Amino acid sequence: MPDYQAPLRDLRFVMDEMLDYPAHYARLPGGEEASPDVVGAILEEGGRFAREVLLPLNQSGDREGCRLEGGEVKAPKGFKAAYAQYVEGGWPSLAAEPEHGGQGLPPSLAMVLNEMVCATNLAWGMYPGLSHGAADALRHHGTDEQKATYLSKLVEGTWTGTMCLTEPHCGTDLGLIKTRAVPDDDGSYAVTGTKIFISAGEHDLAENIVHLVLAKLPDAPEGSKGISLFVVPKFLPDADGNPGERNGVVCGSLEHKMGIHGNATCVMNFDASKGYLVGAPHKGLACMFTMMNAARIGVGIQGLGLIEASFQNALAYARDRWQMRALSGAKAPEKAADPIIVHPDVRRMLLTQKAFAEGGRMLVLYTAQMIDTVEHGTDAAEKARAETLLGLLTPIVKAFLTEVGFEATNEGVQVFGGHGYIQEWGMEQLVRDARITRLYEGTTGIQALDLLGRKVLMSQGESLKVFTREIHRFCRDEEGNSDLAEFVRPLAKLNQEWGDVTMAIGMKAMNDREEVGAASVDYLMYAGYVTLAYLFARAAKQARVALAEGTEEAAFYRAKLDTARFFYQRLLPRTRAHKAAIEAGAEPLMAISAEDFGLGFEI
Repeated sequence: MPDYQAPLRDLRFVMDEMLDYPAHYARLPGGEEASPDVVGAILEEGGRFAREVLLPLNQSGDREGCRLEGGEVKAPKGFKAAYAQYVEGGWPSLAAEPEHGGQGLPPSLAMVLNEMVCATNLAWGMYPGLSHGAADALRHHGTDEQKATYLSKLVEGTWTGTMCLTEPHCGTDLGLIKTRAVPDDDGSYAVTGTKIFISAGEHDLAENIVHLVLAKLPDAPEGSKGISLFVVPKFLPDADGNPGERNGVVCGSLEHKMGIHGNATCVMNFDASKGYLVGAPHKGLACMFTMMNAARIGVGIQGLGLIEASFQNALAYARDRWQMRALSGAKAPEKAADPIIVHPDVRRMLLTQKAFAEGGRMLVLYTAQMIDTVEHGTDAAEKARAETLLGLLTPIVKAFLTEVGFEATNEGVQVFGGHGYIQEWGMEQLVRDARITRLYEGTTGIQALDLLGRKVLMSQGESLKVFTREIHRFCRDEEGNSDLAEFVRPLAKLNQEWGDVTMAIGMKAMNDREEVGAASVDYLMYAGYVTLAYLFARAAKQARVALAEGTEEAAFYRAKLDTARFFYQRLLPRTRAHKAAIEAGAEPLMAISAEDFGLGFEI
């Protein structure tokens, strides 16, 4: 069975040393509750729960899957008991508002816990995963009655939440949905339609499931401007707020999937289900975006967790697997062969995983500070800046970390060789689980269009400038630091180039809108590599400081510098290929007609 240890030392390096989380928390109202001792206890206990409770259920849950019996879904053995422990431990309420039963700690702490959950049992983590987003949507857009009815139950975890968007005929283009909501005399709505790909849409872990459903009213205008949002519970709450009468919503079937077998991915049928309007009529998409943005960050964290899990197990295997001799001579002459970690190509794979794990963690925790500030900050200017950065970084977190997450888990299988392809080692499951992260909550292509089209070009580049100016200030402040020249000089050049590339795309798009779609994915990946370069440069600076001051952990800081060098020298050059692809433009993609794609065979 795969093993896992929460990367506590690396987490503390990023949080305490690099991003100064103690000072960050001190600036937030109530942030004094997140003292170093409290944070340390949460990280340690979260790591223990993930390793001891969730990890042992990961492979068994993958093999067993979910069962649909008479409209009721049974999760794999052990999942329900693990969820009860999760609720009993107060984990669902960690970052929720105290007025709704939460502990009021910063959202970033819940994000750290989420990495550990995703690393040890992604399928299980998806059951409570959308509950936080559902609670946020209701907290921001629900009526006082809806908040009183649902929020405390979602916060404490006795009820879970879902997000019901996709339909059989439409995914991203939600303006095409057919689900309808007809007003009833009692102020509720009869919701009728079918939703597909609903994660945790039906299960036996919690006593009730709160569905947030997109539907159209009878007088809805066409397209996305006619979408409304409804809360539709599995069981209608009674007068005391407990689950009462069963609502007209059932799981029609379970999807048979490539991965995440332990999570119930459901076809949900709503048959005149009683629902209640959330927010204003025809404004449902704006309400749902509160939940969708949180979910996108969450999926990026899934990518990070899977990278870490694959790296840890590939590293352990590489140290213990004896194969061939090092090209430079035997490293373990007393053995019949050397451990495969001595071979350069194995090191390339391991370092790729290590760099993406450490860089991804820095990116997530940097973004988490923006979420904390947006949610709890008191300075208007700081909140506005954080909101701009969060908008820019969200598609990068989601798409970049899931793209490199799939790459890194594939490398994990490769380190194991043939054993990686065998189920018992658990490495192939990580690949299968990672594959969905590039798809749900908006594919990489959709995230790329959001980044380049909506966040950058539609703002005339202003959102990007907020970030690139920060990188510029860092490079300017460190340009005289010879110890950091190997990082600062290429970073400064790329930071300027990022602006030039963006302007070039914008100019070409003025004549041909297809240029945006043609450039978008390469642009997002380019942005991801430059963003990680900035964060690795900051990490290198902190490592240099620690080594200069003297430390008993010199090996840790040297390894941090070596990982940063590997990223700069072996991974960052990928930006050249992405830039070349961007500059090639739309013409190579659009020149061939749709009819000519299949010439040479019959369709």
